[in-house]
Amino acid sequence: MPPFAMPGYTARMRYTVLILSFVATPALATDWATKPGDVPLSPQELDALAGQTLTFYDDGQSRYSAGGAYSYTYASGESAFGTYTIAEDGSVCIAYRNGFGRCDLYVRSGERLILIDENGHRYPVRPE
Repeated sequence: MPPFAMPGYTARMRYTVLILSFVATPALATDWATKPGDVPLSPQELDALAGQTLTFYDDGQSRYSAGGAYSYTYASGESAFGTYTIAEDGSVCIAYRNGFGRCDLYVRSGERLILIDENGHRYPVRPE
Protein backbone atom coordinates (compact mmCIF):
# COMPACT_ATOMS: atom_id res chain seq x y z
CA MET A 1 0.00 0.00 0.00
CA PRO A 2 1.50 3.42 -0.94
CA PRO A 3 2.15 5.69 2.05
CA PHE A 4 -0.42 8.29 0.99
CA ALA A 5 -3.13 5.60 1.06
CA MET A 6 -2.36 4.60 4.65
CA PRO A 7 -4.93 5.67 7.28
CA GLY A 8 -3.95 8.94 8.93
CA TYR A 9 -1.14 9.69 6.45
CA THR A 10 -2.70 12.93 5.18
CA ALA A 11 -3.42 14.20 8.68
CA ARG A 12 0.14 13.43 9.82
CA MET A 13 1.59 15.21 6.77
CA ARG A 14 -0.56 18.30 7.41
CA TYR A 15 0.54 18.29 11.05
CA THR A 16 4.20 17.93 10.03
CA VAL A 17 3.96 20.79 7.52
CA LEU A 18 2.24 22.97 10.11
CA ILE A 19 4.96 22.28 12.69
CA LEU A 20 7.76 22.91 10.20
CA SER A 21 6.25 26.18 9.01
CA PHE A 22 5.89 27.35 12.61
CA VAL A 23 9.47 26.42 13.52
CA ALA A 24 10.83 28.17 10.42
CA THR A 25 9.11 31.47 11.19
CA PRO A 26 11.91 34.06 11.15
CA ALA A 27 10.17 36.51 13.47
CA LEU A 28 10.48 33.98 16.28
CA ALA A 29 14.16 33.35 15.69
CA THR A 30 15.83 36.75 15.53
CA ASP A 31 16.30 39.91 17.53
CA TRP A 32 18.20 42.01 15.01
CA ALA A 33 21.47 43.49 16.28
CA THR A 34 21.02 46.94 14.82
CA LYS A 35 23.09 49.95 15.81
CA PRO A 36 22.00 53.54 16.39
CA GLY A 37 21.39 55.12 13.01
CA ASP A 38 20.49 51.84 11.27
CA VAL A 39 17.30 52.19 9.24
CA PRO A 40 15.79 48.95 7.91
CA LEU A 41 14.81 49.03 4.25
CA SER A 42 11.22 50.03 3.57
CA PRO A 43 8.77 47.56 1.99
CA GLN A 44 9.21 49.41 -1.32
CA GLU A 45 13.00 49.08 -1.14
CA LEU A 46 12.68 45.38 -0.30
CA ASP A 47 10.34 44.83 -3.25
CA ALA A 48 12.92 46.59 -5.46
CA LEU A 49 15.49 43.86 -4.65
CA ALA A 50 13.92 41.80 -7.45
CA GLY A 51 16.22 42.03 -10.45
CA GLN A 52 19.19 43.35 -8.46
CA THR A 53 22.63 41.95 -7.77
CA LEU A 54 24.36 43.17 -4.62
CA THR A 55 28.13 42.86 -4.44
CA PHE A 56 29.92 42.64 -1.10
CA TYR A 57 33.51 43.62 -0.31
CA ASP A 58 34.65 39.98 -0.43
CA ASP A 59 33.44 39.94 -4.08
CA GLY A 60 30.50 37.67 -3.23
CA GLN A 61 27.27 38.53 -5.02
CA SER A 62 23.66 38.09 -3.94
CA ARG A 63 21.32 37.99 -6.93
CA TYR A 64 17.60 38.50 -6.31
CA SER A 65 15.48 37.58 -9.32
CA ALA A 66 11.88 38.45 -10.09
CA GLY A 67 9.66 35.61 -8.95
CA GLY A 68 11.73 34.87 -5.84
CA ALA A 69 14.75 33.02 -7.27
CA TYR A 70 18.01 33.67 -5.43
CA SER A 71 21.67 32.86 -5.94
CA TYR A 72 24.85 33.69 -4.09
CA THR A 73 28.06 33.55 -6.08
CA TYR A 74 31.30 33.34 -4.15
CA ALA A 75 34.46 35.11 -5.32
CA SER A 76 35.70 31.67 -6.44
CA GLY A 77 32.84 31.46 -8.93
CA GLU A 78 30.91 28.73 -7.11
CA SER A 79 27.21 29.45 -6.56
CA ALA A 80 24.48 28.44 -4.16
CA PHE A 81 20.87 28.57 -5.35
CA GLY A 82 17.52 28.92 -3.65
CA THR A 83 14.51 31.17 -3.25
CA TYR A 84 13.90 34.27 -1.18
CA THR A 85 10.92 35.73 0.60
CA ILE A 86 10.42 38.91 2.55
CA ALA A 87 9.23 38.26 6.11
CA GLU A 88 6.82 40.41 8.09
CA ASP A 89 9.68 41.86 10.13
CA GLY A 90 11.37 43.14 6.95
CA SER A 91 14.05 40.48 6.84
CA VAL A 92 14.95 38.66 3.65
CA CYS A 93 14.81 34.90 4.13
CA ILE A 94 16.67 32.50 1.87
CA ALA A 95 15.73 28.83 1.45
CA TYR A 96 18.65 27.09 -0.26
CA ARG A 97 18.15 24.04 -2.47
CA ASN A 98 20.39 22.01 -0.15
CA GLY A 99 17.88 22.44 2.69
CA PHE A 100 19.69 25.16 4.61
CA GLY A 101 18.16 28.57 5.16
CA ARG A 102 18.77 31.89 6.82
CA CYS A 103 17.29 35.34 7.22
CA ASP A 104 19.12 38.65 6.89
CA LEU A 105 18.14 42.23 7.56
CA TYR A 106 19.21 45.00 5.20
CA VAL A 107 19.69 48.42 6.77
CA ARG A 108 20.92 51.80 5.67
CA SER A 109 23.57 53.21 7.95
CA GLY A 110 24.36 56.69 6.71
CA GLU A 111 25.12 56.25 3.01
CA ARG A 112 25.92 52.53 3.33
CA LEU A 113 23.70 49.54 2.68
CA ILE A 114 24.51 46.78 5.19
CA LEU A 115 23.36 43.20 5.52
CA ILE A 116 22.99 42.01 9.12
CA ASP A 117 22.82 38.24 9.55
CA GLU A 118 21.05 36.36 12.33
CA ASN A 119 24.29 36.26 14.34
CA GLY A 120 24.65 40.05 14.24
CA HIS A 121 27.52 40.08 11.73
CA ARG A 122 27.48 43.10 9.44
CA TYR A 123 28.38 42.92 5.75
CA PRO A 124 28.47 46.21 3.86
CA VAL A 125 27.37 46.20 0.23
CA ARG A 126 29.74 47.84 -2.23
CA PRO A 127 28.24 50.90 -3.90
CA GLU A 128 27.42 50.41 -7.55
